[in-house]
Amino acid sequence: MIPDESAAKNVLVVDDSPDVIDLLSGLLTPQYRVRAAADGETALKIILSEIPVDIVLLDHLMPDLTGIDILNQLSTTGLLQRIPIIMLTGAEDHLIESKALEMGAVDFVRKPISARVLMARVANHLELSRIRNLLAEEKDFLESEINRRVEEIQKLQDVTIMSLACLAEMRDLETGNHILRTQHYVRQLALLMRDNPRFSEVLTSRYIDLLFKSAPLHDIGKVGIPDRILLKPGPLTEEEMTFMKNHTLFGHDSLVRAEEMMNCSLPFFDVAKQIALCHHEKWDGSGYPRGLKGEEIPISARLMAIADVYDALVSRRCYKEPIAHEKVIEMIADLSGTHFDPEITQIFIEHEVLFHGIALKYQDEPEHEAQYTQ
Repeated sequence: MIPDESAAKNVLVVDDSPDVIDLLSGLLTPQYRVRAAADGETALKIILSEIPVDIVLLDHLMPDLTGIDILNQLSTTGLLQRIPIIMLTGAEDHLIESKALEMGAVDFVRKPISARVLMARVANHLELSRIRNLLAEEKDFLESEINRRVEEIQKLQDVTIMSLACLAEMRDLETGNHILRTQHYVRQLALLMRDNPRFSEVLTSRYIDLLFKSAPLHDIGKVGIPDRILLKPGPLTEEEMTFMKNHTLFGHDSLVRAEEMMNCSLPFFDVAKQIALCHHEKWDGSGYPRGLKGEEIPISARLMAIADVYDALVSRRCYKEPIAHEKVIEMIADLSGTHFDPEITQIFIEHEVLFHGIALKYQDEPEHEAQYTQ
């Protein structure tokens, strides 16, 4: 009986005895495609090649390379997880048997070989291997599908966040690409600060990613500011400025309500709430809305504060021309220890060329600039 070439499994018989090879080939050929190797080196070449091998019958006592030697060489390839190996031996040595099983062999068949036992074990291990490989493929598929869906959800979240941020910014004609620039300033500054022992425990890669994604929402509370104040071309009165400061509370409270409506607490919300509420707090306690001082101010808000002020100064506004980068750096240095965390300020100034590059890369479009000259 000739095996079905499309369905028959491939059995590799490894034994230095021609009689054993002939015996096993005769037993297996009616059901399987059989390939033989008379020594360990030949067996390894076949197993490591592109030649299909579904199961190996491996003699233990062979010259040069023993069955244990072959298992040892295959142990680092990952093939033992895919190809079952049944050891053949005439020795009554349980230590060898346990050693082979520990090293990755799936079973032991003793010589003289019982045809019924051998055929049953080959069939069983081929079926187990088939199921194991199917499960591995299903696991890989499920992991891929989960990753794909997580990526889709993440993209949806990112788009939603940016849409909300843009909605707030559209009401304030002054801002242009402000949210993009501040987003990148914050990430760049956080990456520079994480080597500082004072910040390294907090500024993990995951936290910096949350900073980058939540930074665009720092002024989300401006949706609660009336147009007569938000769009006023001239200086605000004291009363108007007092009300304008409420945008920090509006932003924080809107994120709290969103979190409550979703009935879940996410790290993203924690960072976004901190930034929205505290990015106008000052190191010396003179900021708003709560007058927090020093390290009472969350690190996320301290980073956002310097990014927000830098961008406001170097950008054109309806009430002012842009200030040169070099001059802004001097102004920020003067605010170290009063408005800004001194250590963050120092790192910002030491790497000011990086922030200037971000400002140039995401500068406002000409049509946005034109509104100030009309």
